[in-house]
Order: sequence, then structure tokens, then C-alpha cells
Amino acid sequence: MTISMYQASIPPMVRALNNLIGILEKGAAHAESKGIDASILINARLFPDMFPLAKQIQIASDVSRRGAARLAGTEAPAMEDNESTFPELIARLRATIEYLETFAPEQIDGSEENIITLPVKDDVYKFPGLPYLLSFVMPNVYFHVTTAYDILRHCGVEIGKIDYLGQPN
Repeated sequence: MTISMYQASIPPMVRALNNLIGILEKGAAHAESKGIDASILINARLFPDMFPLAKQIQIASDVSRRGAARLAGTEAPAMEDNESTFPELIARLRATIEYLETFAPEQIDGSEENIITLPVKDDVYKFPGLPYLLSFVMPNVYFHVTTAYDILRHCGVEIGKIDYLGQPN
């Protein structure tokens, strides 16, 4: 059995972002139930040189959208990084998922060898599609989703591994 580029990209990203929505919903409920200003959680970070929760969500969204678009040879829609509430962050993730769900398998499948050009600061990286997906896109999605989870868990939100992984299918 083989796995296609579509199967290795779109469904896992959608699942991770949906699970992240559930985590954020628990974060919002925690803030409300404990009388904590939600902006404290949204601006929380694990260490001073790390991005806060809101930026972790924005990057997970960006990497997912742009990664899928690059694999499909299209341009991802831009999103402003101006979310400052749980509902706004959740709406951004829902919009990202909605965008990801517009891709058909035939748009992504066959992109294993396509050269992906990735501008990063003052440099440009070039990857064949499969290494781009497996060594850049998916690790970045999981890193930022995990870091968002860790920030909220560190702030006392009662979440566990199943919140991150989601319910088994």
C-alpha cells in the first residue's frame, strides 16, 4: 500500500488544526471559569525568546495554507496576523481548514519531485516536493500545534494527550 502526497498532507493538517481548535476552546473556557483575562493566555509564552500563543496559532495556519498551496502550485490567500482573542484565533483556524478542504487529491498528488521554492528571510531554499512536505511542512505544523498545547497546559488548562491527538477514527 502506498500513501499519496494528498493523504500525507491535507488530512493530517486538517486533523491537527481541528484538534488545536478544541485545545483553544478549552483554553477560553479555562480563562472564563477561573476569571483570568484571556489576553494573558493569548500572550503567554514558554520562554521570553519564544513566540506567544497567538503567534504559534498564526504560524501553524500559515505553514498549513502555504505548504498546501506550494505543493499544488498555487498561491495561498494572505491572512493578517491581527488575532487577539480566542474566537479570532479559532476563526482563523476554521478559515485555514476550509481553505485546505478546497484541495482535491489530484492537485497535490504527483508533486513529490516538483521543486518548491521557499523564501526565508534573506535566503531562498529549494526542496523537491516530498522532502518539503516531510521535513519542513509537517514538522512545522506539529511543532507550532505542540507549542500552543504546551503554553496552555503550562498555564493550567486541563488538556491532555488525547486533546492533541484527537479521538481515534
